[in-house]
Amino acid sequence: MPQPPDDLDAVAVRTWCSLALDALGREREAIDAINVYPVADGDTGTNLYLTVESAAAAVEAVFAAHETGTTVPAPADVVRAMAHGALIGARGNSGTILAQLLRGMAGVLAEAGDADHLRRALAEAAASARLAVAHPVEGTVLTVATAAAEGAGAAEPGAGLTAVAAAAYAGACTALARTPERLAVLGRAGVVDAGGQGLVTVLGALVEAVGGRAPAGPVLRAPGGTPPLTGACAEADPEGGPAFEVIYLLEASDEAVARLRTRLDALGDCLVVVGGDGLWNVHVHVDDAGAAVEAGVEAGRPHRIRITHFAADRIRAHREPVHREPAQRAVVVVVPGDGLLGLCAEAGATTVLARPGEPPASGELVDAIRRAHAREVVLLPNDAELRHTAAAAAEQARAEGVRVALIPTRAAVQGIAALAVHEPGRGFDEDVVAMTAAAGATRYAELAVAERQSWTTAGICQAGDVLGLIDGDIAVIGDDVTGTARTVLDRMLSAGGELVTLVLGEEVPDALAAVLEEHVREGHLAVDTVIYRGGPRTAPLLIGVE
Repeated sequence: MPQPPDDLDAVAVRTWCSLALDALGREREAIDAINVYPVADGDTGTNLYLTVESAAAAVEAVFAAHETGTTVPAPADVVRAMAHGALIGARGNSGTILAQLLRGMAGVLAEAGDADHLRRALAEAAASARLAVAHPVEGTVLTVATAAAEGAGAAEPGAGLTAVAAAAYAGACTALARTPERLAVLGRAGVVDAGGQGLVTVLGALVEAVGGRAPAGPVLRAPGGTPPLTGACAEADPEGGPAFEVIYLLEASDEAVARLRTRLDALGDCLVVVGGDGLWNVHVHVDDAGAAVEAGVEAGRPHRIRITHFAADRIRAHREPVHREPAQRAVVVVVPGDGLLGLCAEAGATTVLARPGEPPASGELVDAIRRAHAREVVLLPNDAELRHTAAAAAEQARAEGVRVALIPTRAAVQGIAALAVHEPGRGFDEDVVAMTAAAGATRYAELAVAERQSWTTAGICQAGDVLGLIDGDIAVIGDDVTGTARTVLDRMLSAGGELVTLVLGEEVPDALAAVLEEHVREGHLAVDTVIYRGGPRTAPLLIGVE
C-alpha cells in the first residue's frame, strides 16, 4: 500500500479538487435540502458545487499547459489557480466564503505543503473568512472553519500531513454537529448549517487526497419533510429579508473596496467581499439591486453581475399550485462530435459540443438552456461523468424559472434514442417518461485504442490494442476495429435487440459500416441498422442497441 504523502504537492491538490467536486456532486441535493440560513432558498449545495467546479477547472488548465513537458506544475501555481478559480466562480453566500477560505489556504500553501504549513493555512483561512464577512455569525460555516483550524492546531507536534488533515476534519465535524445549538434558526428547523456541511465535505476530500482513504464521519441529513422557510440574516418571518441577492466580480483597489464595504453594509445584509490584488468577489443581499451595482461602478469595474430575486421565490413558495397552459419545450443535448451536432440540431435540439478531455462545465449547460428560450427543457448529458455537472446546471436553471427534466443518459446513442421519441405536443411528464424509457432501453458500447499497456476487466491490453467497452466497462480486447466491433455487436445482441445504431468516427472508412450492417443482417434478421457520421472528436465507433 503506498505511503501517504508528506507534502501537499501539485498532484495532491489536483486530486483534492477532483474529489471535492465529486463529493459535492453527490451531496449537493442533501445540502440544498438543509439550506435554511442565511436564506432558505435551497441552493447552498449547488452554489458550493459551482464554486469548486470553477476551482477544479482552473487547476486542470494549469496541468493542461504542462502536458507537453516532462514535469508537473509547481505546487504554488496549482494552489493559486485553485484559489483564483474559486474566486471568479464563487456563487452565493457560502460559495463566496469558501472561495475566501481557499484563498487564505493558498497564501500559505504556496510556500510549502507540509503538515505545519497546513496548520497555518487552515488558521489563515478561518481568520481571513471572518474578515471578509461584514457581520460574522456563530453556528455557520465560519464556526466550522475555525473549529477545523483549531483541530489541526491541536494535533500532536510532529504529526504528519494526513494526521493534521484528519484532525481538522474531526474538529469540523464536531462543530458542525453543534451548529443547531449555536444558531436558533437551525435548531428550529432541526438541521445543521448547510455551508458548514459543505465545508466538512471539502475537508473530507482533503483527507482522502492526502491519506488515500475517505474518512469515516457522521453523515448528517435533513429530517423528514421540507425545512420551513426562514428569514434572511435577521430573525425575520418568511416574507421578510431583502428582495435581491447581488453578486459581481470587481476590479478595484483596496482603498476603493474599503469604501464599498461601508456603502453596501448600509444598503443591505449578508455582505461578503473576498479577494485581493485588484480582483474581488462581492456578495450582498439588498432591496435596491441597482444601488448595489452602482456602488460597484463607483468603486471600480464590476462584471459577471448576477442578480437573484428572493422575493419572487418566497411568493412562489407560498402560492397554491396553479394550472398553466402547455409551455414551449426544448431539448438540450451534449454531443461528442460535429456530425452528431448537426444531427441533433436538425432534430430541433439545442446542442453543446463536448471536446476530448474538455467536458462542458455547468455554466455552458446553463447557457444552452437559456439559448433554448423555452419554459420547459429536457437535458440529455450523454456522459456518466457529467451527471453532477448536469444536475447543478438543471438546478440553476430551475432557480431562473425554467422547468428542467434531467434524463441521465450515459452515452450519445442513448441521447439519440431519447431524441427520436421526443414529441413536444404531448404533456411534459409524458414526454420525459417516453424519452427516459427509450434511453434506458438502449445498451451502449464504444471502441477505443489503448494508449499504453494496462490491466483491464477483460485482461491485459497493449498499446495499440482496440478496446470494446460495453456499458462503460472494457469487455473485448482486439487487434483491429472490424473484428472487435463484430465481437462487441454479437455480445450486445445476444440479449436481444430491434435496432442497432452505429456512429462512425472521422478516421473510420464507410466500408466498415457496410461490413457491420451485413454482419448484423446475417446473424439477426429482424434487427435494423442505422448509421451516422460522428465527425471530428468522436470515438472510432459508437454502438447502440435498442
